Amino acid sequence: MTNNEPCRCPWLDTSKADYVKYHDEEWGVPVYDDQKLFEYLTLESAQAGLSWYTILKRRDGYRKAFANFDVDKVAQFDNTKYEELLLNKDIIRNKLKIKAAINNAQRFIEIQQEFGSFSHYMWGFVDHKTIVNEIKNAEDYPATSPESDAFCKDLKKRGFKFIGSTICYAHMQACGMINDHSLSCYKRSQIISEFDQQKA
Repeated sequence: MTNNEPCRCPWLDTSKADYVKYHDEEWGVPVYDDQKLFEYLTLESAQAGLSWYTILKRRDGYRKAFANFDVDKVAQFDNTKYEELLLNKDIIRNKLKIKAAINNAQRFIEIQQEFGSFSHYMWGFVDHKTIVNEIKNAEDYPATSPESDAFCKDLKKRGFKFIGSTICYAHMQACGMINDHSLSCYKRSQIISEFDQQKA
C-alpha cells in the first residue's frame, strides 16, 4: 500500500487488483436485488473448502454457466445441463456443489413465492438492519454468529443444500447484512454513512 492508497481490511491481498476491486465496490455493501443475492449465495456455496479468491477468479465462468444467475432458468436445469456443467472447466466441477446450486435455485423461488422476495426473507434475520461489528485485527473476524446460525438452520429446513453457518456468515458479510470492514478500513464508515443517508 502506498501513501496515496486508503487503508483496507487486513484480510485483503492488495497485490490482486480484482480482489481490491471486489473489496472496494461490493463486499459489505447492502444488497436487496434477488438476482445478485442468488449469485452471492451460489458462489459462497461453491467456495466451501476453498478460498474466496479461487471462486472470484471463476466468477465470469459461473455467470456464463449459470445463465447469469437467472434463478428461474437455473431451477429448470435438467440432467443434460448437469452433465454439461460437470465438464465445464470454468467452474468448480464438484458434483454435490453443482447439484446443490440447481436445488437451491428451486428452493430460492419457493421463498420468493412465500415472502415476495428472497431479500425480504433474508434481511429479516438481522431485523432489516446492518449489524456493524468492530473488527481491529484479522483474528477478530468471527466465522459464524447467532444470526448466521438461525439463517442456516432455516435454509436447511427449507431444503437448501451445501449450506452451513460459516457459508451463511460469509454471505451475510458479502451482501451487507453484516458490516465487517475493519475499524481502520475506509469502507466501514463509508457504508455506514451511505446507510444513514438512505434512512434519512
